[in-house]
Amino acid sequence: MKYNSLNFNATPASFKEAVIRGLAPDRGLYFPEKIPTLPKSFLTKIERLSRTEIALRVIEPFVGKTIPKKKLEQIVSETIQFDFPLVRLSQNIGILELFHGPTLAFKDVGARFMARCLSHFNTENQHQKTVVLVATSGDTGGAVADGFLGVPGIEVVILYPKGKVSHIQEKQLTTHGQNIKALEVDGVFDDCQDMVKTAFLDMQLQKKIKLTSANSINVARWLPQMFYYFFGYQTWKSEERDKDKKLVFSVPSGNFGNLCAGMLAYKMGLPINHFVASTNANDTIPKFLKTGHYAPQKTIQTLSNAMDVSDPSNWTRLQRLFNQDFYKLKKKLSSYSFSDSETRKGLKRIFENYNYVADPHGVLGYLGLLEFMAKNKGYYGIFLETAHPVKFANTVEKTLNTKVAIPDQLKKTLQKEQSSVPISNYHELKSFLLND
Repeated sequence: MKYNSLNFNATPASFKEAVIRGLAPDRGLYFPEKIPTLPKSFLTKIERLSRTEIALRVIEPFVGKTIPKKKLEQIVSETIQFDFPLVRLSQNIGILELFHGPTLAFKDVGARFMARCLSHFNTENQHQKTVVLVATSGDTGGAVADGFLGVPGIEVVILYPKGKVSHIQEKQLTTHGQNIKALEVDGVFDDCQDMVKTAFLDMQLQKKIKLTSANSINVARWLPQMFYYFFGYQTWKSEERDKDKKLVFSVPSGNFGNLCAGMLAYKMGLPINHFVASTNANDTIPKFLKTGHYAPQKTIQTLSNAMDVSDPSNWTRLQRLFNQDFYKLKKKLSSYSFSDSETRKGLKRIFENYNYVADPHGVLGYLGLLEFMAKNKGYYGIFLETAHPVKFANTVEKTLNTKVAIPDQLKKTLQKEQSSVPISNYHELKSFLLND
């Protein structure tokens, strides 16, 4: 499998080259040259397969021969060593819980997969340090820090927006030490992301430092997110209920990597009938689907901070999946935005009706699903719960007037001392990287 830049001005790359570079030399995102089609027999027997077998079958065509099959199977098995339960909320709605990994967020899968791939590739050249540069709006940084902690020959530098991540998220970013460094940026997530992209275009920096990225711009972070949709479909199919209904997934969406991975799974043959992109007040995509005009505005800070993204990087990939055909995309995707007030009301609604404690991101998936299903009959809806509510305990506990228990894996992290370096512009980032 080769990967082409979506700016179409760079030489095609192998999976290994795309992972190591992160971003193509022309600043474009890498995209597979072709999308493999899964055999119908695979989907017919999917409920009889283990999750490792499913994940390996899905990811193998994208990795090709860059990683031996036995090693890839080990990487996949280690990546998904936790549960992905589909919780039935009502007759027509289920919740796919993606927060059972080590940092209690869906991004654990992509981070663990990429860390193991990069570690494998790095064994050939451990004398040269690789710097993983990553911007985070909340959960990405913690997942990447955990996934790469202690990996030989790799240093992780995480940029996060000052005052715009939760207390627990900041603890997960800033308390690891060892090969993990945190930079507190005076700005918003888009500023962090722009700095990362600028670093990849800085030829002076590139000559001195071997850089890669662990944001969902990196194919090794983006592609394994397909697993969620296959796992959710497997469970739904094995329950042998609702077979007369069409399937819709509602995805809390910020940088759109997760949703884009779901649509890639659909393009491979997974029978998902529709998708919903549920956003907060950063409503670039809902407006685009109404008007056909893509016009990012200044990022707005919200209760669902990990989705505070006005100009999602993965949108170019999603459009490429539909060959820039606005009408074909619109047939497959609906998108709705919700305010902080609606977020709080949604948290109360799902708690009072079902005794389920959601987080401020997952609840947007729930609200988007309700919006879609009110207008479209005959669907079974699955929304993604992307983070454990304890990561946003302040909002959840105040809204629901209840306590959220702290999982054991977080207690040690909360007791650790934080360490971060404040920066405000790209020049300060470059100076840090060159002098670190």
